[in-house]
Amino acid sequence: MDTTNKPKSNRSVAVILISIFATIFGFATIIEGGTVLFTETGRQGAGHFVPFVLWFNFVAGFFYIIAGIMLFRLKGCARKLSLFIAMATIFVFMSFGVHILYGGAYEMRTAVAMTLRSSVWVFIALFTSRLDALKSYNCCVNK
Repeated sequence: MDTTNKPKSNRSVAVILISIFATIFGFATIIEGGTVLFTETGRQGAGHFVPFVLWFNFVAGFFYIIAGIMLFRLKGCARKLSLFIAMATIFVFMSFGVHILYGGAYEMRTAVAMTLRSSVWVFIALFTSRLDALKSYNCCVNK
C-alpha cells in the first residue's frame, strides 16, 4: 500500500488530548447544569446557585463540545471559539463577583468552578492561538 500521497496530519498528541478533554468537559458541564436546571433533586442539592451563572455554564457546555470537535478537526474556527469561550467565561465570572459584592447568595463551589473554567479556557485559547496547524485551515473548508 502506497502512503506517499496521503497528507500528513498536523494533529499532535496535545491537540488530541486537549480536544478530547474539551469535549468531555462540555458533556460533563451539560449534565451537571441540566441536572440542577431541570430536576428538583438537582436544585435541592445545589444550594444557593446563581441562575445566570448556571444558565451560562449549561449553554457554554454545548460550545465546549463544538470547540473540542473543531480543534480535533484542526478547523481555524477552534481558535476564535476558544477565545470567545474564555472571554465570555471571564465576563460571567466577573459578573458573579459583582453579584457577591452586592450581597447575593452563592456557593463557594461556584467560585471554585468558575476559577477552574476560566483557567481551562484561557489555557485552551492560548494553546489554539499558538497552534500553527490551525492557521492553514478554514472553518468552512472540508479537509
